[in-house]
Amino acid sequence: MADARGPAGAAMADVAIVGAGPVGLYLGILLLQQGLDVTILEQRSSPSPHSRAIGIHPPALSALREAGVAGALTAEGLPIRNGIARSRGRLVQGVSFAAASPSSPFILTLKQARTEAILEARLRSLAPGALRRGVRVDSVHDAGSHVTLHTSPSAGAGEAGGSHAVGSGAGDCGVTRARLAVGADGAHSTVRRELGIPTRGRDYPDTYLMGDFPDSGADGATAVLYLEPAGIVESFPLPGGLRRWVVHTDVLLDGATADCLAGHVFRRTGVAVDPGANSMLSAFGVRSRLAVRLVQGRVVLVGDAAHQISPIGGQGMNLGWLDAAALAPIMAAALAGRPTGRLLERYQQGRMAAARRASRLAGLNMALGRPQPASFLSVRNAAVAWALRNPGLNNAVARRFTMQ
Repeated sequence: MADARGPAGAAMADVAIVGAGPVGLYLGILLLQQGLDVTILEQRSSPSPHSRAIGIHPPALSALREAGVAGALTAEGLPIRNGIARSRGRLVQGVSFAAASPSSPFILTLKQARTEAILEARLRSLAPGALRRGVRVDSVHDAGSHVTLHTSPSAGAGEAGGSHAVGSGAGDCGVTRARLAVGADGAHSTVRRELGIPTRGRDYPDTYLMGDFPDSGADGATAVLYLEPAGIVESFPLPGGLRRWVVHTDVLLDGATADCLAGHVFRRTGVAVDPGANSMLSAFGVRSRLAVRLVQGRVVLVGDAAHQISPIGGQGMNLGWLDAAALAPIMAAALAGRPTGRLLERYQQGRMAAARRASRLAGLNMALGRPQPASFLSVRNAAVAWALRNPGLNNAVARRFTMQ
């Protein structure tokens, strides 16, 4: 990427981004703000209504300010300033996020679908035709002077947004050429597969069931962890008077109903939620994967394409935004003809280290949430309560959980 000039006279974008999730959209905004020509290829013909990710951590919110969307996100989101742990009906200890980040003393919750909608609106305000929906990337070829992506229409391609003039000429809708390319296409990344980049990691035994219900309790804007013998239950407030509930399960409960989740919540916590008012339900397992390299020739991997970590802890989406924030100025420098070899090395080392840290924290979170004998749980809870009464340790935990 040290010399990012393409072949003379070729019609091509500066950067092609594969994937219009929150990370791909954010990176596109940053590059457009630098005056670059960007095209984003997205297989989905319309935005996804699913909202697994809900937490925006302080470092990511700071990065999102660079894209001009932090205000809109904060206006719609709900700030969580405190978290508490309970066990068998008793308070274990609380953690305040106030001192962890003076500029953003909270974790902001907002459904991923709304986060993506705000990012997409900002992108379209900068370049209405930059996002091409209904386009599936079938192959990626690094030609040395540029990257060629062969594409085909995906289901519903006729609903895609405005076209973006990239490729070899009129009618060549199956080829996109760009001086640089980015794989932001998720855990099952086509770009990563096409480049032949392997991943390393592991599958965890942990499985979870989560869903959104009207908030029926008195915890307000406080996040609650229930450390119970049958496994952890997590409860996070959401905008619109909702709460997200996540329970550790013995097996993957594909096909589970809202009644099933409500039953788990009540038996472990004593909190009754209304299954008839459930608005989202999802069962999932956990795996951790890290690409062995993030940079190959003129192509870079970001977000889940680069590192898939457990959603327990809510750091995956934020990690991807921080990837993009670090990458955007390097890409701009490369396209301006400046040497970027060492910058890319440091980028790769730094982002891989950040992913490993986040993965270790997620692994610790999962270990703490597994079913435990009541006797062991009592001893552990007492130790946790004693440690968190120390202001320094309390702040350190808050900083770790808010990615400081």
